[in-house]
Amino acid sequence: MAGTVTLSAGVRSNLLALQNTAALVSQTQNRLATGKKVNSALDNPTNFFTASSLSARSSELSALLDQMTNGINTIQAANNGLTSITNIIQSMQATVTQARQDSSWQSQSYSFNTSAFSNAGGMKSLTFSGGAVSGNVTVNLNDNETITGAGGFTGANNAQGVATSGTSGSFTIQAADINGGNAVTVNVNASDTEADVIKAINTAVGLPGFAVDNGGQINLVDTAGAAITVGTSAAATAVGFAAGNLTSTATAGTVETTDGIVAAINSNASLSGKVKATNDNGKLQITNLSTSTLTVGGISGTTIDGSASSATIGGNTVRTNLVTTFNQLRDQLDKTAFDSSYNGNNLLTGDALKLVFNEGGTSTLTIQSTSATGINNTQLGIGSATIQGFQDNSLLDNLANTLHNALNTVASQASAFGSNLSIVQNRQDFTNAMINTLTTGADSLTLADTNLEGANMLALQTRQQLSTTALSLANQANQAVLRLFG
Repeated sequence: MAGTVTLSAGVRSNLLALQNTAALVSQTQNRLATGKKVNSALDNPTNFFTASSLSARSSELSALLDQMTNGINTIQAANNGLTSITNIIQSMQATVTQARQDSSWQSQSYSFNTSAFSNAGGMKSLTFSGGAVSGNVTVNLNDNETITGAGGFTGANNAQGVATSGTSGSFTIQAADINGGNAVTVNVNASDTEADVIKAINTAVGLPGFAVDNGGQINLVDTAGAAITVGTSAAATAVGFAAGNLTSTATAGTVETTDGIVAAINSNASLSGKVKATNDNGKLQITNLSTSTLTVGGISGTTIDGSASSATIGGNTVRTNLVTTFNQLRDQLDKTAFDSSYNGNNLLTGDALKLVFNEGGTSTLTIQSTSATGINNTQLGIGSATIQGFQDNSLLDNLANTLHNALNTVASQASAFGSNLSIVQNRQDFTNAMINTLTTGADSLTLADTNLEGANMLALQTRQQLSTTALSLANQANQAVLRLFG
């Protein structure tokens, strides 16, 4: 063929060997350069596509690790908030305990002007209002009134009736200190017993001890010293309030002793736990068991005279200040919960955090507080402190119990988040291990052994040198022909 160079068999054989060696050198150099023995599907289709699949899954799991890390940080942010909230509640408990133990109640002692409320002076009294007292409460300074009048009024400020039956109807009862001085109506039935009538009267006037039994008679007793009037009716006559004993009139008795007035104040149900009286060397000492000012009528300056003048006794300022402290701490509780967010997620305000653990999305975990509204004062049942609440020891005890329950709720929520954190951390460790396994598996199919490839390169370079020498020798054999023409 024109233009074709004819090579001897020896030259062609050595040239082919040199070309093969050069190809192997190029392949080995590529493996050393890339570090892989399989760089494309042409190198090894099975290993290439298997390794690609393993590497793709490893990459997906690596992306999931990032959201697991965010999830862990979100839980830790919520836990930081719960730790702070726990400290706040414990501070609130300390405030309540301090208030409960504080007894710095204000008190004042008053002397008596007995001449101002002797028998001639008429009935005198002390009136209590403000502080923890509801409305106006009256305590007489005289002995109970002696009743005068016809028809069997006996004892202290009593109207009497003998219980009978057989008549149904109603009658009225009126006294200055009952229903604003207006008459109240009592309904009775023909079948009523004495106990039924007593109950009906006390229910109508709103005083449990107004009507009492006195040996088969019904006594109406007004301990405030007001005169009692029973309205005329057949029903009133039927239960013993006949024409002669429908009205009581009162005159003042002797002055009560200090101990008697102390006993009257301390035994008054409307003052119990709100005002305390003691005998201070013959003076009446009144203690205001509240955080606000108590007003006592019937006192001029520091002297009890039963007049229209009044004195005031201040409230417990320590407990008042503790109310402010408590409410400040309560306000911080909600603010701390609101600030416990991470990357826009706040588990303490009710946000839900969903974490995906596998590339198929079939393994997930949703993390949320045990309450849909999160952790806050409303959910924990912690209301604002009030002056009234901090002056009543029983209410303080209830508040202390509420705070104890709140701590248990917070601890329970922290435990739940701790369990979630453990799950995420375990999955994080598992995912890291899986990524390592997948990467190792892919590498074992594609990575080159650099030691082996280095040795191969050295051997190929030696082979290449030998092939070049052999090719040169083959060419020298052809050149021998030229000597025949020399």
